[in-house]
Amino acid sequence: MNSKLKLILASKSERRIQILNNLGIIPDVVLPANINENIKKGEKPRSLAIRLANEKATHIYQLRKNNIEDSLILSADTVVAVGTRVIEKPTSALEAYKAIKLLSGKNHKVYTCVCIIDAKGNYYKKLAETRVKFKNLSEEEIKYYIKTNDWIDKAGGYAIQGKAQSFIIKISGSYSSVVGLPAYETIHLLRGLGYDVYKS
Repeated sequence: MNSKLKLILASKSERRIQILNNLGIIPDVVLPANINENIKKGEKPRSLAIRLANEKATHIYQLRKNNIEDSLILSADTVVAVGTRVIEKPTSALEAYKAIKLLSGKNHKVYTCVCIIDAKGNYYKKLAETRVKFKNLSEEEIKYYIKTNDWIDKAGGYAIQGKAQSFIIKISGSYSSVVGLPAYETIHLLRGLGYDVYKS
């Protein structure tokens, strides 16, 4: 393992930072990747997650390419979907209401892609796919939830570790992936690239 390898996190997400911290990993640099996250026509949910994770890492790689020696850039993107329909981050209470109404009583999938670029510009990525089942929600439950504003800046309009956790009947797959960063896949990639995940 290379104890000199630095980790650059291409994300401002407090949830992703917290997951890394819980794993004992403190990013050396945290930079938000400001990219256009619009869905392309006909783009499938898993393809969207992979593309956006790649673009986030690429954006930071281009910014840091003259100062990236002995560094790894890590990014991730999470997409929530019912079938092939992507449930984007709501931008209003009405959009949040529609998102939660759609998820009510249904299975949906959460795709999180983690992408790493090394100093030579090589890409490495893993995609985690998790199935989540919501209970049937009453109008009262949905309206109360919308008033809490816990849907703001959340893919699918909810956070599994937030107030919506009481809506979830079943989860099959990676819990940390639904939060925003699949722990197993992230550690697997980092170790494979020589990053010392156990350094103190």
